Amino acid sequence: MNAADLFVECLENEGVEFIFGVPGEENAHLMMALQKSPIRFILCRQEQGAAFIADVYGRLTGKPGVCLATLGPGATNLVTGVADANMDRAPLVVITGQADSRRQHKESHQNMDVVGMFRPITKWAQPIIHSKNIPEVVRKAFKLAGMEKPGACHIELADDIAAFEATGNPLPVQTPRRPVPDEKVVDAAMELIFKAKRPIILAGNGAIRCRAAKQLRFFVEKTGIFVINTFMGKGSIPRTSPFCLFTIGLQAHDYSRIAIQEADLVITLGYDLVEYEPHLWGQSTIKGIRTQKIIHIDFLPAEVDEYYGVDVEVIGDLAHTLWMMNERIGNFRADYTEGCKPPALRKAMLEDFAVHKDDDTKGSIRPQKILWDVRELLGPHDILLSDVGAHKMWVARYYQCDEPNTCLIPNGFCPMGFALPGAIAAKIVYPERRVVAVCGDGGFLMNLQELETAVRIGVNIVILIWEDKEYGLIRWKQENQFGCHTDLHFDNPDFVKLAESFGCKGFKVENSIDFKDILEQAFLYNGPVLISVPIDYRENKLLSQRLGKVACPI
Repeated sequence: MNAADLFVECLENEGVEFIFGVPGEENAHLMMALQKSPIRFILCRQEQGAAFIADVYGRLTGKPGVCLATLGPGATNLVTGVADANMDRAPLVVITGQADSRRQHKESHQNMDVVGMFRPITKWAQPIIHSKNIPEVVRKAFKLAGMEKPGACHIELADDIAAFEATGNPLPVQTPRRPVPDEKVVDAAMELIFKAKRPIILAGNGAIRCRAAKQLRFFVEKTGIFVINTFMGKGSIPRTSPFCLFTIGLQAHDYSRIAIQEADLVITLGYDLVEYEPHLWGQSTIKGIRTQKIIHIDFLPAEVDEYYGVDVEVIGDLAHTLWMMNERIGNFRADYTEGCKPPALRKAMLEDFAVHKDDDTKGSIRPQKILWDVRELLGPHDILLSDVGAHKMWVARYYQCDEPNTCLIPNGFCPMGFALPGAIAAKIVYPERRVVAVCGDGGFLMNLQELETAVRIGVNIVILIWEDKEYGLIRWKQENQFGCHTDLHFDNPDFVKLAESFGCKGFKVENSIDFKDILEQAFLYNGPVLISVPIDYRENKLLSQRLGKVACPI
């Protein structure tokens, strides 16, 4: 066998089911080897789309997604999707081709330092320099990509090396047990919890992985401590739980931010600072002295940040840490008799969510109405993916979840163009679930070519396009800061005709009362469906006037 055959054998050994990508001349031997493999190669229309599909595959399965590109421009097109997976903690393995090793030392066609390019945006990047190294390199890439905290790893396989004769076998796949925290540290954390009068849990990205959500729910039921989640921590606790205070990260003076600032103890669980920076939710102080304690519970130590003054760090497997805490909780029960009243805040938020559920307007439609109807039609395990734009803010605030990984919002790297490719991955992983991609008209057009991929491989997804013909989030931010905005307007194609030209079904909503019926029809259609919704983004300014400035970074 040649090196490409051995490489593919190693991928099979890792349990790889799919590779998403766009091959080139320098991947030829690898592609021929895949022809003989049970691994399914899914041809995408652009490398960025392939990376996003693999990214979401990794988020939903917990095992590394795999994407592939050729050298040079193929590799550079992967960068945004790879950086997103790495910053948002999705396990991903990236495979790129490279020029013949006999010309890599000099100026030559499409030759560039691809490994050097990927090193800042991956956990590990490595070229194959000898066919004998393949089993070790592949095993290490998959091991590192999947270890907490997950992320991206890159492997480069040059054209001529792929053709070399090879001997060897894949290395055994061994999953190491995650370390658990020291008993004394857990005791110290529990001591702070027992002393607290107004504790709050901030559940982040890590809280939806590795069975942590199950243990968190036990902990909350035992203690009565209220939970706020970040954009990427949705579903860590059910929206129906009386202790759910929904999502923080949008408006500067939203209800959830009031609750966290009134707390005397914040327990952060699987929280990454890239999700919502500590200075945005702040710490309570009296005459410059911090009055709020913080317990950091995560797989890794806390990032150093002047606004994130951690009192106790509990480092180790989240699920096991919570289990240890559950064993120690005894009869403790939170008593919110001072300061803000979380039950009242929860009641106010539920009333807020329902204000426009019965709208009957023609023309532009309020974001609240759209998300109410989407939530009504999606079951607890169905999946909504948000792109990046003004709609992301509305999804974060108004779309709440029952289960982890049922609302995917990229909020670390925040790339536009995520939702459509991500929806393809969601439907591949869970073909029995309803899948909706919510896109702005700007973000949708950044990766619309993957609509052809969706049609070709036969995935039934619904894409909601919120149409306002401008970069709405940038306008929202500029108006809040400067009182005016720059030229952010653009024109769109006829989305219904565009859908039909790809072989999809297209709808345009004219009346808000019709939206729910149209969405239900879309779920019954065999194939991808585009629904264009004229959005009433006057609500952006109204929300800012009511709740304060937009605090979340774009």
